[in-house]
Amino acid sequence: MNQMIEIECVSCSKDEPTLHEILKSGQNPVVKCTECEHIHSVKIETPKQVTVRVIVSKDRESYKCSNEMDAKEVIYVDDELIVDDESKEDVFPIIVTSIESGGKRVEYSKSEDIGTLWGRAIDEVSIKYAIHARTKTKSITKKVKGDHKFVVGDIFTLDRSEVILTHIKIRDGYFRSRNGDMTEAKYVKRIFTKEIKRGSTAWSRGT
Repeated sequence: MNQMIEIECVSCSKDEPTLHEILKSGQNPVVKCTECEHIHSVKIETPKQVTVRVIVSKDRESYKCSNEMDAKEVIYVDDELIVDDESKEDVFPIIVTSIESGGKRVEYSKSEDIGTLWGRAIDEVSIKYAIHARTKTKSITKKVKGDHKFVVGDIFTLDRSEVILTHIKIRDGYFRSRNGDMTEAKYVKRIFTKEIKRGSTAWSRGT
């Protein structure tokens, strides 16, 4: 099966992209419109690339990186990106936390206008857990994969105790506390749990 591409058709759709089948690949591929079956060649322009300065935070450390991006690509705060610094062989999946453009912090910017981009690494994150047991609460920190899913109501072993997850505090300051609410670790600020015993009402719900 040939590859497909969305481009304007010189015959039936000069103002809006339509789906085309690539008959011959290359710098000027030959394509066939799936709407009118007109065959024509098209020039594929390679987007201009720019090097963007990126500062990646991982745990308590910061890493200065460079990342190649399409010049006209618009980057937003909270976007997820892959930072691939070939000069240092560093690769970080990140969430964009801040953008500097034109000497000020902005919510979005074209890549070519970005002075510095800040991001938080999300391949592995440190999660703070609060464990409530009777009248005492203790805190521990564990590293988990960024895509690990936390679900309110789940029961698991934590610091050699059986606990039930009661609340999730996410990074925007809000809490999730309804049974079944789910959040991936990369968005979590703190996990609240309660120690339980086998045979209790909480335990009977299972994981």
